[in-house]
Amino acid sequence: MPPTILKSRVSEGSPYPLGANWDGLGVNFSLFSANATKVELCLFDNTGANELERIELPEYTNEVWHGYLPDARPGTTYGYRVHGPYEPDAGHRFNPNKLVLDPYAKAHVGSLEWNPAVFGYTMGKEDTTFDDRDSARFMPKSRVIDPAFTWGRERAPSVPWDRTIVYETHVRGYTKMHPAVPEHLRGTYAGLGRKEVVDYIKSLGVTSVELLPIHTFANDSYLLDKGLTNYWGYNSIGFFAPDPRYSAVPDFVFSEFKEMVARLHDAGLEVILDVVYNHTAEGNENGPTLSFRGIDNLSYYRLIADQPRYYINDTGTGNTLNMSHARVVQMVTDSLRYWATEMRVDGFRFDLGTILAREHDGFNEAHGFLQSCLQDPVLSSTKLIAEPWDIGPGGYQVGRFPPGWAEWNDKFRDTVRSYWKGDSGKQAAMATRLSASADEFAHRGRKSWASVNFITAHDGFTLNDLVSYNEKHNDANGEDGRDGHSDNQSWNCGTEGPTDDAEIVALRERQKRNMLATLLLAQGTPMLLAGDEFGRTQDGNNNAYCQDNEISWVNWNFGEKEVELAEFARRVIVLRQSFPILRRSRFLTGEYNQDLDVRDVRWLSPSGQDIEDAQWGDSNARCFGMLLDGRAQASGIKRPAMDATALLVLNAHHDVVNFALPEVVGGKLWRCLLDTNNPDTGSDESFQTGETYEITGRSLVLFVLEPESQRSVALRRAIEGFRQMAERPIPMATPEAGPEAERALSDGAEITPP
Repeated sequence: MPPTILKSRVSEGSPYPLGANWDGLGVNFSLFSANATKVELCLFDNTGANELERIELPEYTNEVWHGYLPDARPGTTYGYRVHGPYEPDAGHRFNPNKLVLDPYAKAHVGSLEWNPAVFGYTMGKEDTTFDDRDSARFMPKSRVIDPAFTWGRERAPSVPWDRTIVYETHVRGYTKMHPAVPEHLRGTYAGLGRKEVVDYIKSLGVTSVELLPIHTFANDSYLLDKGLTNYWGYNSIGFFAPDPRYSAVPDFVFSEFKEMVARLHDAGLEVILDVVYNHTAEGNENGPTLSFRGIDNLSYYRLIADQPRYYINDTGTGNTLNMSHARVVQMVTDSLRYWATEMRVDGFRFDLGTILAREHDGFNEAHGFLQSCLQDPVLSSTKLIAEPWDIGPGGYQVGRFPPGWAEWNDKFRDTVRSYWKGDSGKQAAMATRLSASADEFAHRGRKSWASVNFITAHDGFTLNDLVSYNEKHNDANGEDGRDGHSDNQSWNCGTEGPTDDAEIVALRERQKRNMLATLLLAQGTPMLLAGDEFGRTQDGNNNAYCQDNEISWVNWNFGEKEVELAEFARRVIVLRQSFPILRRSRFLTGEYNQDLDVRDVRWLSPSGQDIEDAQWGDSNARCFGMLLDGRAQASGIKRPAMDATALLVLNAHHDVVNFALPEVVGGKLWRCLLDTNNPDTGSDESFQTGETYEITGRSLVLFVLEPESQRSVALRRAIEGFRQMAERPIPMATPEAGPEAERALSDGAEITPP
């Protein structure tokens, strides 16, 4: 029996904007469905447990159902029942017995309970059957919000791409074990916004915090049955609502999120969201009816053309959002604008981004969605980063996104890993990756920042585990080792897992420094996985997606070794930000510029001579230099630059290599600013051109030329940055240090940007 109808006042309202929007006098409700025959708005009490009223939306305009309730207010809890044909073989799965979430809801209350009633068909039977059980009491609900928030002095950092250093982390995992964060705030937006946490991130020198998905998501039933959870959150069910599980006060999660953004912005840190617009939590034809399926399955999902009962699964998750439908594109762009304007985030990383540009015949770089982002006055000014692959046909599209987009570059990851592992024949590929992968990105006026370089990310080994394990160790996932990548290009340096062997420990630490330095000194945009700067481990688990526990959480219990690595990472970041030559927007070509009598990059053999074309094929060569000439043209204006000249030398050979320091125009002294074999090396040691420098086996060295005619501004900035580092050690908090560590964190020590 339906509940008693209380007959709230309702008027026609407006089809726009979509969702439930409070105007100060009442709430306008608007829902797109091209194939529904009737839409009922269901109102609930504040807990979401009791349905109070059903109201038929009275108007249907341009495939949008809408109505206005002057009696509704912020805090109103609601859902929809959508009527229409239940014809799975025709792609329709309407079932008004199933309460569905508003796709545009700004807040969710309650959680999904996996009960047979949330499925549109009778479980245990074919998905063509019809289930008439009411799902409302097992469903989360949508809630109307008042978006008012006092932002105060908050200003977007607007970090230029060439200065951007991305720091990927997880809202919950980053602070769940942080001793300076009060217990009740750990794992929350408020916890991430704590001064102690923000000060630490700022002190590293990174510029942009990228958060794993925070859109409301559903926990997979098969994980819950095993006592696990969807920790990463790549299972979205609401694209406008921050997940309340990450909130200290769930009823005000939207305000708590905004306060976190304001605190990060106040420290000059950008906020980038990892967003999942490629699929939803409803799965395939055997999945539940939670929102889109029950609202308009045929419009929202990509279905097999001649068998619309079944879903196209280019995502590997059961379904694929139909980005060929104008209303679906509208929903995604509306969501992005909402987060960019109302929530003031600075950019987005698009999970399985190739899906966003898929048509029936495959990926299309001229897809309307990609183009709409670039012409949109809001979105065109945000950072747009694609994960340029999916599992569908032709899904690998690295370098194929249009101008204005940046892309994750897995070729950088794989090449750097294999090079430092000591694989043969990787020198030429390594040179290409150090140059921002011009082979993939140098077209259509794109800049070098389009290559988002990374060596580790949430998916895969941490940096520590990359040098500690040859094999994945995913037993805790309960999948008998079938999950996670098996080809990790990792090397345990002689023994699997933790060891007390001093030589192996020393080699592992040097390998970590090698890869951190390679990442941060290469051309392009570096992305650092949170915790890699101090050697966080997941005990060899390379697919911790379901581990909401100490396997995934950041462990802030540091030892001396961890602090030293973090200080090293900080030092390299100071170098990158001090020397414009290390972060040029123009792609390096190596071609001779006759007008300026210079080449922007030269590749040198250990003899200090240019590597000839035939030498690149030497599979035994593992040591080379990258000479970046500071006189080379830095922009479209044809004039010499005034940058410092730098020499980066990489030696993946197991033994010492004597490297002759080359003669170059502008100076005769090379100052050594970084040596991964001697991470505490100062900036006072200089060498004459023509001298040889002993490059330790498996190490990296950075030299900068001291100009003869004038002092180097960039070198001065770097030395000042090092001085500040010495005066203000990185703020760490450890359980052993207790109150002293918390006081150190609260000092707010940071490096002034050079």
